[in-house]
Amino acid sequence: MVYLTRKAEFSASHFYHNPDFTPDENQRIFGKCNNPNGHGHNYTLEVTVKGAVDPKSGFVVDLKQLKDVMSREVLDALDHRFLNKEVPEFLTAVPTMIPTTENLAIIIWQRLAPKLNAAQLHRVRLYETPDLFVDFYGEA
Repeated sequence: MVYLTRKAEFSASHFYHNPDFTPDENQRIFGKCNNPNGHGHNYTLEVTVKGAVDPKSGFVVDLKQLKDVMSREVLDALDHRFLNKEVPEFLTAVPTMIPTTENLAIIIWQRLAPKLNAAQLHRVRLYETPDLFVDFYGEA
């Protein structure tokens, strides 16, 4: 089994708010991240796939296909977006899904996993800042 990781970057803004909380609860739990005008991050995404090496190509996955899927499903959809107001998963989720880094990693997994052909998605690692990241392995 070989693991291959491709890295990409995108910028997006968000704010944390739970409509089931009172304004005081939202402020206490989320602090300055509860500002409805939002704040932004330069996210770094690492997508790791796993699989056997194809003896004909020497690859685990077609690198162009992986890059294209990441661009189409993640970067084009999330880059320079206000996550709370422009990303369907955060608009239509019931109960409301807060665009935390954790939830964003899950959404990225859900967008990528069905689109990969040869290799299997192993991990989504999403950095919100250089010293804070989330790993998601597709486990419920």
